[in-house]
Amino acid sequence: MSIIATIMNSATGQPIQKMTFGRMPKPWASFNLATGELVTADRVNVGKPAPGKFVAPVEVWVTPKA
Repeated sequence: MSIIATIMNSATGQPIQKMTFGRMPKPWASFNLATGELVTADRVNVGKPAPGKFVAPVEVWVTPKA
């Protein structure tokens, strides 16, 4: 089962993009954004699923250079 995470900007608090991971990303994981920029995850937040749902929201916080 793949994980769909929202990539968040640590500096502004705004979402950057959605990304699919094969498994839960680690807090030190590095990956490329859609812009091609290599970023490292600052932290990974897993929220509570909505009532009646089983998919928990996942946020990966990164600090892009640009």
